[in-house]
Amino acid sequence: MLKILLPIAGAAAAVLASTGFAEAERAVPIPAAKADVPAGAGMQTAVFAGGCFWGMEAVFARVKGVTGVTAGYAGGTAATATYDQVSTETTRHAEAIRITYDPAKVSYATLLRVYFSIAHDPTQVNRQGPDSGTSYRSAIFPQTPEQARVAAAYIRQLGAAHAFPRAIATRIERGAFFPAEAYHQDFFDRNPTHPYIVTWDKPKVAAFRAGFPKLAV
Repeated sequence: MLKILLPIAGAAAAVLASTGFAEAERAVPIPAAKADVPAGAGMQTAVFAGGCFWGMEAVFARVKGVTGVTAGYAGGTAATATYDQVSTETTRHAEAIRITYDPAKVSYATLLRVYFSIAHDPTQVNRQGPDSGTSYRSAIFPQTPEQARVAAAYIRQLGAAHAFPRAIATRIERGAFFPAEAYHQDFFDRNPTHPYIVTWDKPKVAAFRAGFPKLAV
């Protein structure tokens, strides 16, 4: 997101809207993953990074079977897991989300499909939309060896299918997840008129609902 949490002036919001990026939001029609993580028992977690965590959180919070989404940082250390430090682009952290989900209702492979299709653009390197820097990189932080296997296989599958016009830049990384500050949590729902949310994230959520109507709540 923009490195500002105060309401953006109308002129600035107009500049954002003039890029046309958000207006073009749509779910990319990609194939389902051929491999998946066994459902198992109990809740499971997934950690994805793909640009500003406000929009990522908003999309996955609306997926059936997801019971919770937390905005945070992954890839660096606990000592540097603060917004001010991550914003310096020197901490190795990526803005990320931790998803808690019921595998009996939604699978890891389905979450990956949403992640690649609409939650972000996996072909952008160290940026998403108006945001640039390594903290906005596309990265998956598997929580189990099975997740790592399935994520890697899906990236290969999408590449072989030429699902995107450019190469997929998503990296599979290791690293702990640290929750972000309280004011970042549920930012989309608590700040529905914030210019960044209106310009970039509401179109993304609308595109998710249009592209995955049976999966959306």
